[in-house]
Amino acid sequence: MRVDKFLWCVRYFKTRSLATNACKTGKVKIKDANVKPSREVFPQDKITIRKNQIKYEIEILDVPTSRLGAKLVGLYINDITPKEAFENMELLKYSKDYYRKKGVGRPTKKDRRDIEDWLEDKKEEPKEEPKE
Repeated sequence: MRVDKFLWCVRYFKTRSLATNACKTGKVKIKDANVKPSREVFPQDKITIRKNQIKYEIEILDVPTSRLGAKLVGLYINDITPKEAFENMELLKYSKDYYRKKGVGRPTKKDRRDIEDWLEDKKEEPKEEPKE
């Protein structure tokens, strides 16, 4: 089976064209070598897939005949992705939240909207009239 079709069958990519593009751009490797989408895969091959900033590593146990249901994927592949890859993704998520210090640089769109909401709230508050 072709590597792009295999990755689509075991649900690593939603469409075959996405799997083909990943192969063409060098995001899919077998034995640390870039592969073309038409390369054949066999049981015992180890595939490395870079997707969403995570390097997934899978070992092929068997080649399916067609696309699988999510529950059956475990019968055909063994996911050997190290846990550190997922932990690094969590760290990236936290670092993106604090990409700049408060008060430094121009306000982002979200900051601007928060400022505008705060200013509108100030305008709407009724002022107390002095008693005579």
